[in-house]
Amino acid sequence: MGSKGDAKVKPWCPFCGMDVGRPTDGVQRKMREFPMGHCECGAVYVSDATGHNVGAAMVECLVTACGDHWDLAWELIPEDDYLTGRIEDYDEVTHRVVAKRNLDGRAVRGVLYFVRLHREMNELVQRLQRKQEQDDPGSLVGEVQAVSPLVEPKRDPKRQRKRADKRQVQQLAHSGDIDALVDLCLDDRRTLRFLQRLLYEPDTAARYRIAWILGEVCGRVATREPGPVADLLHRLFEACADSAASSWGMVEAIGAIIAARPDIYGAFARHLFNYVGDPGTREAALWGLGEIAATRPDLIRKTPFYVLIPGLNDENAVLRGLTLQLFGRIKAKEAGFQIMALQSDTTPVCVYQQGAPHHTTVAELSMLASRAIHKGEDNRE
Repeated sequence: MGSKGDAKVKPWCPFCGMDVGRPTDGVQRKMREFPMGHCECGAVYVSDATGHNVGAAMVECLVTACGDHWDLAWELIPEDDYLTGRIEDYDEVTHRVVAKRNLDGRAVRGVLYFVRLHREMNELVQRLQRKQEQDDPGSLVGEVQAVSPLVEPKRDPKRQRKRADKRQVQQLAHSGDIDALVDLCLDDRRTLRFLQRLLYEPDTAARYRIAWILGEVCGRVATREPGPVADLLHRLFEACADSAASSWGMVEAIGAIIAARPDIYGAFARHLFNYVGDPGTREAALWGLGEIAATRPDLIRKTPFYVLIPGLNDENAVLRGLTLQLFGRIKAKEAGFQIMALQSDTTPVCVYQQGAPHHTTVAELSMLASRAIHKGEDNRE
């Protein structure tokens, strides 16, 4: 993934932080046309190779995000209806961001301009497109759409901004005051770093609670400022990759953040599979995948989730329970027989839901998973 400090790096999405593909010409030709692309998080971006036509590029990007509905595009209000971002010093020839603005004696002045509609506007565009194409509404049966948080109210720019400190953030986190943490984060971005430090917690229950709170805060902050949350995700992944540092709470936090805003950060979900094979992070990775599956099961089903089936026979009862919980949420019929076989396993386990411990048994989780997998089959018959 791109690092802004390098001389030549791949361009990245300012909303989710993932690398973006090379913009291409559209299939349908237009009077004014810029190369265009789509990020996995839903953002649309266009490329202005010269940097002199950013205004026209902005208009075309917004109109494209609105499904070519010009009337709708002119009615939208920045920040209230959509977010914008831009990557400077982009070179279309090499598809790289060149910090020095010069490559082999050639000036680099290109701009990638991004637009990402808020949830309500995106849903409106989808309805307009379905109506225009006269699609059969029945074809959307089974499609999963996560309910994104409402956009945070715009703060008064004249307000006196609060400064965050470690002790204040710790007190708010331990009291579970998510509203205050969101306000503080929108005033001072250091709040996310202070919350990240609280993840270094040896107590399992406290660690899961902080991870869940961090996910809730990030989910709401991302409705206004998705960039800092994307940066936090990158820091968490880097911390997990550092063999000399403890990854306590990091994998759990990654799962909680993606689960809170899978529409923006869903592309990160597949990277959690990297931690399933490590005994030290396997439980956290399964929990994180389960949290994402609770809001966007389709994201997990798109991954090679079948590699997790052996977890149903793991000697660790917690891992069996977490795998059952995950498979129930994604309706993994592929593991139906193995799931039913665990309905006689009365081993007690503790799984965490919304940051709180939930005491149950493997057998109960097996029955819940089987019920979720076969839900609705009787009605179809």
